[in-house]
Amino acid sequence: MAVKIRLQRHGKKDAAFFHVVVADGRAPRDGKFIEKLGVYNPNSNPATIDINFDSTLSWLMKGAQPTDTCRAILSYKGVMMKKHLLEGVKKGALTEAQVEQKFSKWLEEKAGKIVGKQDKLKSADTKKASDKFKAETASKDAKAAKIAAKNAAAEAAPAVEEAPAADAPATDEASA
Repeated sequence: MAVKIRLQRHGKKDAAFFHVVVADGRAPRDGKFIEKLGVYNPNSNPATIDINFDSTLSWLMKGAQPTDTCRAILSYKGVMMKKHLLEGVKKGALTEAQVEQKFSKWLEEKAGKIVGKQDKLKSADTKKASDKFKAETASKDAKAAKIAAKNAAAEAAPAVEEAPAADAPATDEASA
């Protein structure tokens, strides 16, 4: 029986999320599975991945074949790296202590990259909000200046009309 680690689709239309499962290769995509290994949600930024690391690693060591997308997800979480290092232990190229040291170093680098990306996204969001606020303030000031100019013109126009009206009765009085 060919065992595969693959994604099982769930969620609404245009808002899919996936379960990472171990299933027989002949079973339908959303059908029967052997074990649920985790959840993958591509709708958030960065994508949310929650994997049972030990169970996934044991299935890989037993020979389960991940699909291309699952391989990318498992690589991102470090399961494939750990498998690679453990294969080196089987061959005698590494010791358990070296494997743990290399893997912990890799995890620290990966965590730094993830934090960097989250900080970059957060700063981009704050910059976008700041730019939007500045644009709204500029348009508000432009509208206020336009209204002030219109009001100033309206106040100046009646003063011009009132002056001839004041002169007119004076002429009428002079002729009377």
